[in-house]
Amino acid sequence: MDDFLKPAQDKMNKSVDAMKNEFAAIRAGRANPAVLDKLRVDYYGTPTPISQMAAINVAEARLLTIQPWDVSTIKLIEKAIQTSDIGINPQNDGRIIRLAFPQLTEDSRRDIAKQIKHLAEAAKVSVRNTRRDTVDKLKKAQKASEITEDDLKIDEKELQDITDKFVKEIDTLATAKEKEIMEL
Repeated sequence: MDDFLKPAQDKMNKSVDAMKNEFAAIRAGRANPAVLDKLRVDYYGTPTPISQMAAINVAEARLLTIQPWDVSTIKLIEKAIQTSDIGINPQNDGRIIRLAFPQLTEDSRRDIAKQIKHLAEAAKVSVRNTRRDTVDKLKKAQKASEITEDDLKIDEKELQDITDKFVKEIDTLATAKEKEIMEL
């Protein structure tokens, strides 16, 4: 029954992708351009991603450089970084902005690990909600005699298998990210 399972699988996949994007934006003590993905700079009245305004490079393991294509925007980019929640103070030399990622303390690593667990749990809840909604649709289709009771049972089993696969993937990704954060 692709009418029910395929859309559910796509929705579950989007939940996992959203979690991956959240994980990429988590500051891990190493320079990672993804921490800037959510930041927008008011560029001529339009919220613009920094990646569309500047070249972003990893200069060293813990140093990110941002070189705007239009030097007049350097102050705007710097202000957007300062007012964000990434917790890194930009250094501006008039041409390039440097972001030095400080070494994480043990406490900050634990806090980030908690954040990772929270994001993973939110993704699992989203996957389970998708499963519940799809089961409801299947039961309605069975009551409307669109599918048989046997089809309902088969689809519910297949849906549960798909759900289990996505929950396992979320756990694997969360464990890997947590390990990355906790290593010195």
